[in-house]
Amino acid sequence: MLSPHQERFVAEQRVARLATADARGGPHLVPICFVYLEGAFYTAVDEKPKRSPRLRRLRNIAQNPRVALLFDRYDEDWSRLAWVLVLGEAQVLQEGPQHRQAIAALRQKYAQYEGMALEGRPVVRIVPQRVLSWAAAGGL
Repeated sequence: MLSPHQERFVAEQRVARLATADARGGPHLVPICFVYLEGAFYTAVDEKPKRSPRLRRLRNIAQNPRVALLFDRYDEDWSRLAWVLVLGEAQVLQEGPQHRQAIAALRQKYAQYEGMALEGRPVVRIVPQRVLSWAAAGGL
């Protein structure tokens, strides 16, 4: 679904912003660490301190699986500005082969995950439905 240019841009990013909405459309936006595997994005609920184990993003996905992911590059030189917006469907994985594969890939990409017990934690899988992009210099 992503073009080769969009895939390269996304691969260069360390974080994305995940937007979810509850059943009534109430928005929620959080920064996430992610991996892109076999046409889907994955992010884990890690061990960083949270206000509650019942995260709003997970509750929102249960009510409304439509989500958005934003990858962006800001620079004081505005000729370098760019973004990729992925609109997709999310599901929460508690276990299984995709869950294990995502955790392994996240640990490979982010050293901070090496010491975290992610196996018993949810992983969000996002399948792109539509991809939009823009770059000041073109090419996305």
